[in-house]
Amino acid sequence: MFISGGQILVHPECPFEVVQLSDLNGSTDFIIKTIQNADPGSKWAIGTEVNLVNRLRSEYPDRMIESLSPFQCLCSTMFRIRPPYLLHVLERLLDGEVINQITVPDEVAHWAKVSLDRMLSLS
Repeated sequence: MFISGGQILVHPECPFEVVQLSDLNGSTDFIIKTIQNADPGSKWAIGTEVNLVNRLRSEYPDRMIESLSPFQCLCSTMFRIRPPYLLHVLERLLDGEVINQITVPDEVAHWAKVSLDRMLSLS
Protein backbone atom coordinates (compact mmCIF):
# COMPACT_ATOMS: atom_id res chain seq x y z
CA MET A 1 0.00 0.00 0.00
CA PHE A 2 1.72 3.23 1.15
CA ILE A 3 5.46 3.66 1.07
CA SER A 4 6.98 5.15 4.21
CA GLY A 5 8.25 8.70 4.28
CA GLY A 6 5.18 10.29 2.78
CA GLN A 7 2.53 12.61 4.06
CA ILE A 8 -1.08 11.78 4.80
CA LEU A 9 -3.54 14.23 3.27
CA VAL A 10 -7.25 13.78 3.98
CA HIS A 11 -10.62 15.35 3.37
CA PRO A 12 -12.21 16.68 6.58
CA GLU A 13 -15.19 14.37 6.02
CA CYS A 14 -12.99 11.42 6.97
CA PRO A 15 -13.59 10.01 10.46
CA PHE A 16 -12.43 12.40 13.18
CA GLU A 17 -9.61 10.09 14.27
CA VAL A 18 -8.24 9.93 10.72
CA VAL A 19 -8.28 13.72 10.37
CA GLN A 20 -6.52 14.11 13.73
CA LEU A 21 -3.77 11.68 12.72
CA SER A 22 -3.23 13.13 9.24
CA ASP A 23 -0.42 15.49 8.32
CA LEU A 24 -2.76 17.79 6.39
CA ASN A 25 -6.51 18.02 5.91
CA GLY A 26 -8.72 20.24 3.85
CA SER A 27 -11.29 20.62 1.12
CA THR A 28 -11.13 18.96 -2.28
CA ASP A 29 -9.62 22.17 -3.66
CA PHE A 30 -7.03 22.15 -0.85
CA ILE A 31 -6.08 18.56 -1.69
CA ILE A 32 -5.72 19.37 -5.39
CA LYS A 33 -3.63 22.49 -4.77
CA THR A 34 -1.44 20.67 -2.24
CA ILE A 35 -0.59 18.01 -4.81
CA GLN A 36 -0.13 20.61 -7.57
CA ASN A 37 2.39 22.45 -5.41
CA ALA A 38 4.12 19.32 -4.10
CA ASP A 39 7.69 18.58 -5.05
CA PRO A 40 8.35 15.97 -7.71
CA GLY A 41 9.22 12.71 -5.99
CA SER A 42 7.11 13.53 -2.94
CA LYS A 43 4.96 10.75 -1.46
CA TRP A 44 1.29 11.07 -0.56
CA ALA A 45 -1.42 8.90 0.94
CA ILE A 46 -4.71 10.67 0.24
CA GLY A 47 -7.94 9.98 2.09
CA THR A 48 -10.77 11.13 -0.16
CA GLU A 49 -12.95 9.85 -2.98
CA VAL A 50 -10.95 7.30 -4.98
CA ASN A 51 -11.59 8.86 -8.39
CA LEU A 52 -9.93 12.10 -7.28
CA VAL A 53 -6.93 10.12 -6.03
CA ASN A 54 -6.71 8.31 -9.37
CA ARG A 55 -7.01 11.58 -11.29
CA LEU A 56 -4.24 13.21 -9.25
CA ARG A 57 -2.02 10.15 -9.74
CA SER A 58 -2.59 10.42 -13.48
CA GLU A 59 -2.00 14.19 -13.64
CA TYR A 60 1.14 14.09 -11.46
CA PRO A 61 3.06 10.93 -12.36
CA ASP A 62 6.23 12.43 -10.86
CA ARG A 63 4.68 12.25 -7.37
CA MET A 64 3.94 9.00 -5.56
CA ILE A 65 0.21 9.13 -4.81
CA GLU A 66 -1.78 6.34 -3.20
CA SER A 67 -5.25 6.08 -1.77
CA LEU A 68 -5.19 5.96 2.01
CA SER A 69 -7.76 3.17 1.78
CA PRO A 70 -7.58 1.05 -1.36
CA PHE A 71 -10.66 -0.86 -0.18
CA GLN A 72 -13.09 2.06 -0.07
CA CYS A 73 -16.42 2.02 -1.82
CA LEU A 74 -16.88 4.32 -4.77
CA CYS A 75 -19.09 7.29 -4.04
CA SER A 76 -21.98 6.55 -6.37
CA THR A 77 -23.58 9.92 -5.63
CA MET A 78 -20.50 11.77 -6.91
CA PHE A 79 -20.86 9.98 -10.25
CA ARG A 80 -24.29 11.56 -10.69
CA ILE A 81 -23.11 15.14 -10.41
CA ARG A 82 -22.42 16.04 -14.01
CA PRO A 83 -23.06 19.33 -15.83
CA PRO A 84 -26.01 17.95 -17.88
CA TYR A 85 -27.76 16.69 -14.74
CA LEU A 86 -27.14 19.94 -12.91
CA LEU A 87 -28.50 21.87 -15.87
CA HIS A 88 -31.60 19.64 -15.90
CA VAL A 89 -32.26 20.33 -12.20
CA LEU A 90 -31.73 24.08 -12.60
CA GLU A 91 -34.02 24.25 -15.63
CA ARG A 92 -36.71 22.37 -13.71
CA LEU A 93 -36.32 24.84 -10.84
CA LEU A 94 -36.91 27.71 -13.28
CA ASP A 95 -40.11 25.90 -14.31
CA GLY A 96 -41.17 25.68 -10.66
CA GLU A 97 -40.49 21.95 -10.37
CA VAL A 98 -38.31 20.73 -7.51
CA ILE A 99 -36.28 17.61 -8.30
CA ASN A 100 -34.82 15.42 -5.53
CA GLN A 101 -35.75 17.73 -2.68
CA ILE A 102 -34.01 16.95 0.58
CA THR A 103 -35.46 18.04 3.90
CA VAL A 104 -33.68 18.09 7.23
CA PRO A 105 -34.73 19.03 10.78
CA ASP A 106 -34.89 22.78 11.45
CA GLU A 107 -31.86 22.74 13.76
CA VAL A 108 -29.73 20.98 11.13
CA ALA A 109 -30.90 23.47 8.49
CA HIS A 110 -30.06 26.39 10.78
CA TRP A 111 -26.47 25.25 11.41
CA ALA A 112 -25.96 24.28 7.78
CA LYS A 113 -26.94 27.81 6.78
CA VAL A 114 -24.58 29.29 9.38
CA SER A 115 -21.77 27.17 7.93
CA LEU A 116 -22.58 28.12 4.33
CA ASP A 117 -22.85 31.81 5.21
CA ARG A 118 -19.44 31.67 6.88
CA MET A 119 -17.86 29.94 3.87
CA LEU A 120 -19.40 32.44 1.44
CA SER A 121 -18.23 35.37 3.52
CA LEU A 122 -14.63 34.24 3.03
CA SER A 123 -14.77 34.79 -0.71
